[in-house]
Amino acid sequence: MESEKSNYGAIMVYFTKPSWAFLVLLFTVIAILGLQISPKAIILPFPLFPVPGSSELNFESDFDPGSCAAIFGELPERKHVMSLKDFGGVGDGKTSNTAAFRKALDYMQRFSEKGGAQLNVPQGKWLTGSFNLTSNFTLFLEQGAVILGSQDSEEWPIVEPLPSYGRGRERLGGRHISLIHGDGLTNVVITGNNGTIDGQGQIWWELWWNRTLNHTRGHLVELMNSNNILISNLTFRNSPFWTIHPVYCSNVVVKGMTILAPLNAPNTDGIDPDSSTNVCIEDCYIESGDDLVAIKSGWDQYGIKMARPSSNIKVRRISGTTPTCSGVGIGSEMSGGIFNVTIEDMHVWNSAAGVRIKTDKGRGGYIANITIRNIMMERVKIPIRLSRGSNDHPDDRWDPKAIPKIRGIFISNIVSLNSTKAPVLAGIRGASFEGLCFKNVTLLGLSPGAAWHCEFVSGCTNAVFPLPCPHLQINGSSTCCS
Repeated sequence: MESEKSNYGAIMVYFTKPSWAFLVLLFTVIAILGLQISPKAIILPFPLFPVPGSSELNFESDFDPGSCAAIFGELPERKHVMSLKDFGGVGDGKTSNTAAFRKALDYMQRFSEKGGAQLNVPQGKWLTGSFNLTSNFTLFLEQGAVILGSQDSEEWPIVEPLPSYGRGRERLGGRHISLIHGDGLTNVVITGNNGTIDGQGQIWWELWWNRTLNHTRGHLVELMNSNNILISNLTFRNSPFWTIHPVYCSNVVVKGMTILAPLNAPNTDGIDPDSSTNVCIEDCYIESGDDLVAIKSGWDQYGIKMARPSSNIKVRRISGTTPTCSGVGIGSEMSGGIFNVTIEDMHVWNSAAGVRIKTDKGRGGYIANITIRNIMMERVKIPIRLSRGSNDHPDDRWDPKAIPKIRGIFISNIVSLNSTKAPVLAGIRGASFEGLCFKNVTLLGLSPGAAWHCEFVSGCTNAVFPLPCPHLQINGSSTCCS
């Protein structure tokens, strides 16, 4: 992993600089194959599932139309800047700095309404347990700075479960707090000169593997009920559980991050916006043991009751690999609703799935107005998967009659090389996935007998190879996939 970290700059240059060349290649392949396989446009009229406030927010910056980070605004200059050393911090990788971080944040909180504060973490290895951020605050990791998560579980205290989950995601009752945490904050920045936050998650993964975990593992960073958040230009690695988890938040930007975990590390999702709105995720490199990005909004009856959707989310220019999960996942926890999501310009390789939408009976909620475009996949087992069968519920009070509504999924300009299986589209009996549009989708490397698997879905296609299932070959309409 050290070699990966040292090559971070090269990785980001590779990913961001050649993006035009990549898109030219992608569209050239699509155009050539489209001439050979383009069927007559098949179109289906359908109303999108009605959701409140469903007009898409325009994130684009006047200065950089290729970025959605403008929702955060300018990087603030804090009037009060101090070093962790000012609070007794010792960066030897062995001395606990939990008290130093907590003392620093307690002191700097007084400047929240007086120009804000910035805590600099110098070069060194700073071992710490969990600590809470404050508003109008910047945590800045200097070059060579490494924050190490304590391996003493007592330094990750137990907190209440999220109300939209009703319990810990893995175990009943409470959950371990994240290493870096915040609740009810505004104007928070976590950034630096490519410093590192290392959760040292091995001990937590072993508890999960050995089935000796008593409470749900903590995230590396979790911000709750907060707004105007920027996380950028750092390396996060070895999170015990999901790495970045903004929940019940608005105006969130995650940009220019490298997120690394061993490819067998369980549930180490990269970035998981959850019941959050106005979220921009761009220019990140992620290797993990779970989804690179997963969009969520609560779990079964608890998410339905809270009814806090995830909406107005843009995910762009993400590259990475996950052998067990997907490049981008939507769900399976989606009971509060998910709508107005754009996923574009991604490169995913050596992964179980490229794009996946996950749900099941009992989830309720809806997924609507999802645009997925300009995706390059290499050696991805199932390039596109829309599926039921999550088959996990918080308790026995879930409602089997709570059927999710999936409508308005637009997938276009997809190239998958060395694919293993054709797309799997498995809806739910009595509540099929409707209004699916596939346009300019080319899947190469499949065996001659490979065929789309479709159940309880409907929609249309235009310029798709290999030919899709009959469920998507509906003729005589004028608005779908035109």
